[in-house]
Amino acid sequence: MASVPQDLFAATVSAADLTALQQTVAHFDREQLIWSSGFLAGMAGSTAPCAAVGRLQPITATAAENWHIFYATETGHSRKIAEQLAANARAAGVATDLHDLKNTRPKTLKGATRAVFVLATHGIGEAPEGSEAFFEFWMSDKAPQLPQLNYSVLALGDSSYADFCAQGRVFDDRLQTLGARPLFDRVECDLDFETAATGWAEQIIARARDESGTAEVRRPALLRAVPSAQTTGWQEPFAAEILARQRITGRGSSKNVQHIELDLEGSGLVYQPGDSLAVQAANPLPLIDALADATGIDGAEFSTKEITALSRPLLDAVAQEHAPLRAVLDDRAQFADYLATRQLIDLVHEYPVDWQQPQFLAALRKLAPRSYSIASSPDANPDEAHLTVAVVDYEAHGRRHWGAASNFLAGAATHAPVLVEANENFRLPPDGDTPIIMVGAGTGVAPYRAFVEHRREHGHHGDNWLVFGDRNLSSDFLYQLEWLRYRKEGLLTNLDVAFSRDQGEKMYVQHRLLEKSAQIFAWLQRGAHFYVCGDANHMAGDVHEALLAIVRQEGKLSDDNAAAYVRDLKQVRRYQRDVY
Repeated sequence: MASVPQDLFAATVSAADLTALQQTVAHFDREQLIWSSGFLAGMAGSTAPCAAVGRLQPITATAAENWHIFYATETGHSRKIAEQLAANARAAGVATDLHDLKNTRPKTLKGATRAVFVLATHGIGEAPEGSEAFFEFWMSDKAPQLPQLNYSVLALGDSSYADFCAQGRVFDDRLQTLGARPLFDRVECDLDFETAATGWAEQIIARARDESGTAEVRRPALLRAVPSAQTTGWQEPFAAEILARQRITGRGSSKNVQHIELDLEGSGLVYQPGDSLAVQAANPLPLIDALADATGIDGAEFSTKEITALSRPLLDAVAQEHAPLRAVLDDRAQFADYLATRQLIDLVHEYPVDWQQPQFLAALRKLAPRSYSIASSPDANPDEAHLTVAVVDYEAHGRRHWGAASNFLAGAATHAPVLVEANENFRLPPDGDTPIIMVGAGTGVAPYRAFVEHRREHGHHGDNWLVFGDRNLSSDFLYQLEWLRYRKEGLLTNLDVAFSRDQGEKMYVQHRLLEKSAQIFAWLQRGAHFYVCGDANHMAGDVHEALLAIVRQEGKLSDDNAAAYVRDLKQVRRYQRDVY
């Protein structure tokens, strides 16, 4: 983005404020910049201080009749949909307010009469990071009745998980329990959400326009899945050259983890430490051939379909002919286990159907991009993005299984179609003197390599503490030489490791945290940011419980007060998680 002449604003805006503004909008695309100009103009016409507009403000009586758009986002898709809906509604003459649930007081909803919610589900059926306080209040006994509220919910999720759209479902049910009235049935969106989201948004705008008596100004623009910071979309992704592949697990390791370097020169793609790179891979050819042999279907039918991950719609279609599978789907634990341990090749053999029938192929999703935490700082590695990729290739249930993206990246491909996915919920503190504690297991160490590279490149003096876990020290200490060098240089203030299989009793990262309980709490008390990256099913929850125990013990707090302490850390973005 071209810089703005500072003398133009010298009379009203300080250099520091101007720099902060430029940094804030540096990743915006043209559409967002235009929308922001209108938003700032609206703020200028408000009687409220600009710092207060849009942040933690209750709805006033004069704004109660506005259409309030609330969103909870993890990857940015919910935000994008909500922002586009707000822009389209305003273009149609509808008074609209936009609320990020990370920055919204729970009781804000009490004053609304019209509200729409764009809600993503994160982790194991959880609320997106930072929005927990809002949902906890409305799910609690403290929540007031909402008989005046008319609302609609758009739920986003991934149907390859048992808790598909759980956050939207649970909150929709809760609103009705509190007396609110749905305007339309809840809409649930899978990964390819554009069509469903656009249809839902057009319903909302038509209803709002009818109520306000405004004429249609223009047809609303389509809601797109393309992350807003980029100049390319999946219709025309950037083909990044694969510059390097290096196995970083040692001989004898049970895992094949690869360090991948990609060339982004000329792409226009911009990223920050904490962001992810989405890769549009190709399906493994041996798996396509195996499916063609098992089904009698031309392998080309499977080339662009999701065949390494199952989804609920597909299983529902097959279960119509197999009662035992229906029993699996009706039991949450069995369903989650089946999704986690089977691929399409297993389903084809375990529950045969006539794949010549179009409904089964139609139930297969399109092959979705795979996201990897970027393991490099753009300032330390200009025009490059590095990834830490665990290659999925194993035998199970009598058949061989492959991961689509991991085998694509680690295989013979020379280029990979990529896009940056911004992660505003996983960011370094703006002050380089702030201490950070980084907890990760396996490939969850990737973003911390970016964090430390970034701090080293910019000469930041904040203390850095890495707590890393994996299976064996001799073969699974990812980026070992780099971490040891950083420790020797003093860039890593503390380095603690937990290798689960090097002793009789399993040792994990949460155990190391508990061992260093007093020091962890001392760092938190002096303002440290606490990060967790890796497995959502077990590690993230275990680390959370360890953090609660540390705060409770070292702070001499009750269970409720310790929970409030940790909740406050999340609210001010000093406790951030990137879990999957």
